Amino acid sequence: MSTIHFVGGEKGGVGKSVLSRLLSQYFIDQNLPFVGLDADQSHATLSRFYAEFTQPINLDYFESTDAIMEVAVEDDHHVVVDLPAQSERFLDRWIEENGVLDMCEELELPFVYWYIVDDGMDSAKLLENFIQKYGTRMRCIVIKNRGRGNSFEAVENIVNSAMELGSDRLVQATLPALHGETMHKIDALNFSFWGAENLKDSSIEHLSLMERQRTKVWLRKSYAVIDQVCNGL
Repeated sequence: MSTIHFVGGEKGGVGKSVLSRLLSQYFIDQNLPFVGLDADQSHATLSRFYAEFTQPINLDYFESTDAIMEVAVEDDHHVVVDLPAQSERFLDRWIEENGVLDMCEELELPFVYWYIVDDGMDSAKLLENFIQKYGTRMRCIVIKNRGRGNSFEAVENIVNSAMELGSDRLVQATLPALHGETMHKIDALNFSFWGAENLKDSSIEHLSLMERQRTKVWLRKSYAVIDQVCNGL
């Protein structure tokens, strides 16, 4: 059975594309079939790093966004949708006008929203608005990104309060941070996370021994978080 994974968070710069890439690499390493759908037309990050698995979609048009459902039902695989910042209104319209959540329930098609946040109040307030709309309607995994901050008390209070009020489809987890300069180098070299960890051919520029080790440790810790979350879905 397929599972649709939306990776979003209305605020820009919180790490949506990093999480999309991480999920993609996780599914590859676990030998789980997946398809990437890149809705971020400005950066097209998922298409850049995982081109052979990814195709673009345009949230402005139903005819393009419909590919999410079409890809999900045509075969059994994980569908990772990398959303841009400030895209919620487009997704809302597609979901509401097409009865997408009801359709997923009828098809018994799991629909998961990975909502990633930094530790700022703007990010927390946007999350609160999202939970008010969807907290009881879809599985929502709130990812606190340590690469974008360390103090998530506001986010945790919002999630805990929502759960106390009956939003029982919420889960929260913490994504560890990768050393900033190492991440910057991975991006500059256009490496997938597999390439960052494994490529060391002297004929091409690559990460140093310790940069590869940092990446390996970060992936192991991040995969443990994804394992824990996915086992609870």
